[in-house]
Amino acid sequence: MRSRIFTVTFAIVGALLLSLSASAQIVGPSTEGHRPPSSVKAAAAAPKTAYDPHDLTGVWWGRNFGFLNGGPWPNFTDNGRKLYQANKPSFGPTAVLPTFGNDPQGKCDPLGYPRNIYQNGRPFEIVMTPKKVMQIFEWQRAVREIWVDGRKVPDDLDPRWFGYAVGHWEGNKFMVHSEDYDARTWLDQQGDPHDENMVLDEVIEHPDSETLLDTMTITDPTVYVAPLVSWTPQKFALQEPKGVTELREEYCVPSEEESFNQNDRDRAAGTAKPVEVK
Repeated sequence: MRSRIFTVTFAIVGALLLSLSASAQIVGPSTEGHRPPSSVKAAAAAPKTAYDPHDLTGVWWGRNFGFLNGGPWPNFTDNGRKLYQANKPSFGPTAVLPTFGNDPQGKCDPLGYPRNIYQNGRPFEIVMTPKKVMQIFEWQRAVREIWVDGRKVPDDLDPRWFGYAVGHWEGNKFMVHSEDYDARTWLDQQGDPHDENMVLDEVIEHPDSETLLDTMTITDPTVYVAPLVSWTPQKFALQEPKGVTELREEYCVPSEEESFNQNDRDRAAGTAKPVEVK
């Protein structure tokens, strides 16, 4: 009898430990188009998410097609052309070796918005409160605030890496207006510029439980002769299970970036000696 009690007790404890072990596993989202098999399995087993067109919460991921989504770029103004020529990206038609470039990412500077939404194919999370909606980006754990309490964009703001954003609902469309962007950021990894006159308007829609759509319009008359408008909405997929999937910690660490620059990028270009991170 005593042996049976021990056997049953052992089985119960073992089941509890297995349960705790399973519950302690981190469910991660897609990153650069890849997702851990355990997270894929958890997503497949998750119950279908209840649908509310006004509930934008969750972790979202989309492929990097650029915010214009294949649409045509308008011509530069004379000022815009000078800004573009001053940028030295590592991608695109004017690409140079990273050693000779000046991409803000090379120094771990904030990438700003909208560039950060696609950085390295990484996801973002949306958190909603009565006063504001927050986008938390996996890359650098940067946070963008969208105020929804009726306020307007204040006058005479200092430029911000992620601008100053306000939003409101028009039916099932979340309308976001933002201004006061820091001109040191690029729109994308190809070095397309903007200045402090840039205004970004977004129409965000949630047509079903698994999909988020974002149509962007950038107006910057001192850089482009016409507005930049998304050819089609950018599409983001919910990373199930909702409320369980969590972002990774992905920081650009200046000391590590400096070491990588000097030990890899600069050595490849033959311009520097390797250094060690202390």
